[in-house]
Amino acid sequence: MRFLHAFEGWGKGDLWIMNTSNHSKRSFILAGILLSTFMAAIEGTVVGPAGPAIVGSFGSVSLMSWIFTSYLLTMAVTTPIFGKISDLYGRKPVFLYGSLLFLAGSLLCGFSQSMTQLILFRAIQGIGAGAVIPVTFTIIGDIYSLKERGKVQGMLSSVWGISSLVGPLMGGYFVDYLSWRWIFGFNAPFALISIWFIYRYLDEKREPRKVQIDFAGAGLFTVGMTLLLFALAVGGEKFPWTSPAMLAILAVSVVLLTAFLIVEARAQEPMVPLQLFRIKDISVSTIANLLVSALLIGLTTYLPLWIQGVRGGNATMSGLTLAPMSIGWLFGSVASGRLITKAGSRKTALIGVIGLVIGAGGLAFVHESTPVAALLIYTFIYGLGFGYISTLFSIIAQSSVGYEMRGASTALNTFVRTLGQTVGVAVFGTWLNTSIARRIAAEPAGSGISREDMNKLLSPHGDVSLPGSSGGHLKHVLEGSLNSLFIVMAVIALACFAIVARYNNRPPMPEDRGGEEERSVSA
Repeated sequence: MRFLHAFEGWGKGDLWIMNTSNHSKRSFILAGILLSTFMAAIEGTVVGPAGPAIVGSFGSVSLMSWIFTSYLLTMAVTTPIFGKISDLYGRKPVFLYGSLLFLAGSLLCGFSQSMTQLILFRAIQGIGAGAVIPVTFTIIGDIYSLKERGKVQGMLSSVWGISSLVGPLMGGYFVDYLSWRWIFGFNAPFALISIWFIYRYLDEKREPRKVQIDFAGAGLFTVGMTLLLFALAVGGEKFPWTSPAMLAILAVSVVLLTAFLIVEARAQEPMVPLQLFRIKDISVSTIANLLVSALLIGLTTYLPLWIQGVRGGNATMSGLTLAPMSIGWLFGSVASGRLITKAGSRKTALIGVIGLVIGAGGLAFVHESTPVAALLIYTFIYGLGFGYISTLFSIIAQSSVGYEMRGASTALNTFVRTLGQTVGVAVFGTWLNTSIARRIAAEPAGSGISREDMNKLLSPHGDVSLPGSSGGHLKHVLEGSLNSLFIVMAVIALACFAIVARYNNRPPMPEDRGGEEERSVSA
């Protein structure tokens, strides 16, 4: 006798069956998911140290930022689309095709012959990641019970923290001792093993049913969101925010996204089911996730700027200062997964956000002579908070809906995280640039400092070439500007506290939503 768990979507009558009695099968599936998650997550961090080497090979320093932007942009745009496709056609085909696309993009990046080719192939990588990342979280929600899911989601979430620590170190090693091209080829074995595990051990059977693809919604979302993310990526740098081109891009994106919402409200199979936002915990998670993701990108982007520009440290010291965040993330994600089923969403979220408030509040009061040990403590507490809250977001996204909407709900959670980082880096960058310009203009006329001198300050050994007391003046300007940014981040952390206090104070249970039924049947 063996037992099967059947998950039935009430609205459409389709049936999905997986053999979960064989624990060895689940172990192989989990191994494949962890490998694929590591593969996709590390691509966001391993490329950083290779930027100068890539520019040395191809030139085009003005295009360097698009090595990162093209990957994040295509991943963000395609994530909700693939999430819905996985609800309609199953997780397995989306995972396999997405992994193959990601692998192809990676290998093409390694063989690229120009900066334009590399940016294009990074975009292909991003499309593959947009399929793989949300589906991995969704598969966990499908094959594990709620009681088991917290621990496993904690493991999955911790992979992101580990990748942020290992990625820069691995990227630096490849660049220094092999070639920057290896950073795109080393993940091929991970991809192939994960593809084999999912292909071999994930048994997914679905009763066929008629589906209607929301082509209009997918098209409007893709174009509108691409224009919006493009504007956020180049606004204030390539084009002034008030320029006619930028205003036109923003206006068109708003019109298309508004049309997208109208289409989704009427579509039979919407790409982003708007009824998700009627679920209180999901609507709260969406707002909180935007702010938490902005805090994450703010910490990882601007604390290194503080270390190198204000304290005079190097890139290695910056990486070591952020390392405790990854360790804290690991502990926080595991603890959150165990706590949520006992203490409920609200209490678990508040514990995580308290960590964010303490970490952000501590950084808001740092100064040039603040001991490095204090910074290590703040980043560790920050990491604890990120681990707690990020794991909670994933569990709520899956446990608040039934199978038929779980892919879309998980994809929405992943998309919001990417959107929060994109918006955060744009808003924080504008704030910092404006603050620096204002403080330089307020300096005495005889100081003789400029924005060009700030670039020298942030370059390795650049402060040696600064004339007279310019270096001291510039450090003072940068310190004040970053301080104001860290204060803004502390305010955002406090806002997160107020938002997550609106969670339902109970463990998220699928049966509360009436969208999922789990039962055992004999075969």
